[in-house]
Formats: sequence, C-alpha cells, structure tokens
Amino acid sequence: MTRVEQVTEPCAQHGEGPVWHPAWRGLRWVDMLAGDVLTLRRDGSVQRAHVGSVVAALRPRRSGGAVLALERGFALADDSLTAVVPMEDLWSDTGVRMNDGGCDPQGRFYCGSMAYDEATGRGRLYRLDTSRNVTVVLSGVTISNGLAWSPDGRTAYYVDTPTQRIDAIEHTAGDFSRRRTLTHIDPALGAPDGLTVDAGGDVWVALWGGGAVHRYSPRGELLDVLNIPAPRVTSCTFGGPSCTDLYVTTSRQATDLTAHPESGALFVARGAGRGLPALTFDG
Repeated sequence: MTRVEQVTEPCAQHGEGPVWHPAWRGLRWVDMLAGDVLTLRRDGSVQRAHVGSVVAALRPRRSGGAVLALERGFALADDSLTAVVPMEDLWSDTGVRMNDGGCDPQGRFYCGSMAYDEATGRGRLYRLDTSRNVTVVLSGVTISNGLAWSPDGRTAYYVDTPTQRIDAIEHTAGDFSRRRTLTHIDPALGAPDGLTVDAGGDVWVALWGGGAVHRYSPRGELLDVLNIPAPRVTSCTFGGPSCTDLYVTTSRQATDLTAHPESGALFVARGAGRGLPALTFDG
C-alpha cells in the first residue's frame, strides 16, 4: 500500500491546481479564492505570491514564465510571478469565476468556469490559443474541473463535478467531439474534482468529500485508492526528480477542522506511479 505523507502545514484555504515544472524548481499550486500561487521550496517551506482576486490555475510557458487563469479571464506572468499582465475579461458577470484548467499537447491553455453559487449550467470551458484568441469549447457546464490529456494527446479527460462522471472526449486540433463516460463515481465515495494522467494512460482523480484519490484505467476500471487524511481532496499531479511522486492538494472549505486539522495541507504519495512532464502554453 502506497504511503501518503503530509508535506506542508495547512497553508491553503482552498488549495487547487498543482503543477510540477523543473524551471520553477518544483511544485506550484493555488490558494484559489485568496488569489495566491504557492511554491514549495526545497527546504519544505511555502512561498506565496498574490496574483489577483482569484487564481484558478496556472501552467508554465514554453518561452518562460506562466500563464494564469484569474477570476474572469487569462493573464501572463514572469517566472517569479511579480509581473502579472491580465488579458481582457471574458465576461462581466461577477457571479461567475474560473475554476480549473490545463494545457493540451499543442500548447493551448484551457480553463473552465462556474457560478459562485454553483447554479446549474452557468459555466463554460474556454480555450486560449497560442495566438491569444479565446474560444468557448464547452457550454452549459456547472462546475468545470479536472482537465488532462492521454499520453498520445487524442483523448481529453474532463470532469463537470455534479455529473459524478469522468468523461473521455476525442481531441483534434483543439476541438472536442464524441464525449463519452469513462466512469461514474458513486456519490457516497465523494465527487470527482481535479485529475491527472500518468505515463501509462491511467487517470488519477481527486474526490471532493471522499478523502481519497482514485486511479482508473483508460477503460474506466478502478485500479487503486489512495486515502488522504483530509476530506476535501481537490487535485493531484505527478512531480519530483523522476516524476514518480503524486502530489495532492486539499481544501479547508466546509470542513470540520477539529476532526480534520490537516485540511488545507499538501500531501504526497512517493513512488505512486510515473507521470508525464507538464504541458506548456506556447503563446
């Protein structure tokens, strides 16, 4: 059984979106509603950079720096996250915010939105092209989450959390088609949230309210369960020098902190599998 270790103190009110990139000297993730990007230093301490009122996701840029999803749109930043240049807001509705995203193998960045009150169908999934044009890829989404690609880049795995599904979507030149259900998760086990795909094509998904990460085969078979000592598990990614350590983010939102004081900490399962390098934004 893979051992799960606590890496940090509870440092995020709502930790999300972890990504490992060598040029950043390790792991970054977001404290979403605080608008902060967190960086895990080599000594185990956490560096915090404030980049906006909300920061939903980030990925490295091929040319250096980072691409960010802020509350209502995208932004570019330098490696130190001290110079953040927002793009034009994609909408004016203050009741909707960005929530989770990732890059495809061709260097485009995606992020999906949701209503603050989680109203049905008010979210969308947006694609930021390398030319910096923005396109709506999916609409009628409620809580857009967990976007990652198969090793061959032909399949995108996507979560709209209230559906309790991980969906597999054919991916060609930035467009999605032939959406199908990879697996349906029993609500008693938690709700699917952020996810990652390993080098063998297996899908690892965080379970909000389930205190676990599940690993599924490309055929939707449950292969493994990693129990996390915090109920609100939000996302996961592979990292470390050999990309074999699974890092897991958690949240303190709607949590009994007396029963679960570790909530909001970063966890790791060392040697859990073998991940893929972070995909970069090529704009």
